[in-house]
Amino acid sequence: MLFFRRGPVVPVLRFAGPIGMVTPLRPGLALASVAGAIEKAFAASKLPSVAVLVNSPGGSPVQSHLIFGRIRQLAAEKRKRVYVFCEDVAASGGYFLALAGDEIYADPSSIVGSIGVISASFGLNRLIERYGIERRVYTAGKDKGALDPFQPERAEDIERLKELQRNVHDVFIGVVRERRGSKLKGADEDLFSGTFWSAAKALELGLIDGIADLRSKMQELHGEKVRLRAIPMAPSGLFARFRRIPGLAGGGEGFAFPGSFADDLLSTVEARALWSRFGF
Repeated sequence: MLFFRRGPVVPVLRFAGPIGMVTPLRPGLALASVAGAIEKAFAASKLPSVAVLVNSPGGSPVQSHLIFGRIRQLAAEKRKRVYVFCEDVAASGGYFLALAGDEIYADPSSIVGSIGVISASFGLNRLIERYGIERRVYTAGKDKGALDPFQPERAEDIERLKELQRNVHDVFIGVVRERRGSKLKGADEDLFSGTFWSAAKALELGLIDGIADLRSKMQELHGEKVRLRAIPMAPSGLFARFRRIPGLAGGGEGFAFPGSFADDLLSTVEARALWSRFGF
């Protein structure tokens, strides 16, 4: 019967938000929270395609690399081709995730790139001096308090941080070269400067493969009747972060709010700063 004829199914993963960072209402992307969804996506259809939507300003380079690695591992094991579609932003760690795609596409208004490493803080030592506040720090290990924002900067600490950044940047560059290969068209000093571009410029530089949306591209590949099946991520948000406490609610389990408000507020500010770099 025609009623039971269904089109082929393409599983769709969506990675949205900062990577690795935790905010009060939306924990950041991390392999631990998305691994199950990734595995489901590669087992959900007989088609040789998995689609990935990316909308992220970046974050943890480690979690970016881990998620990227798991996608590529399963793509090889299951012999599937991964198609990535950039939404508002696929920058820094967000672009690292996009590199998991065999082909990368973007909306004409997408922001793509920012292949670099950044570390930001504040220098508050003069502020506390002004108000007569004494900072007391006790460590075992002479460098344990390095880059404390309440202490004056030390040249050796800055150089150590820059060396670490160079190492992380080299890893990022290596993955870009491995994944994009001969498609890259720009000079190294431009491609790897940390600059971000519109989709049109990213296409010109070889960072993406085209301007296209998810549905149109999948219909082009698998026909007009193709169906897109969103693969849900693990529960996230404020209520998912509640800790269960045994012995409450008549012998069952109760809930307690996790973390401190100050920590959540700081994480929110950091996440907001990531997005604001790209005008969002």
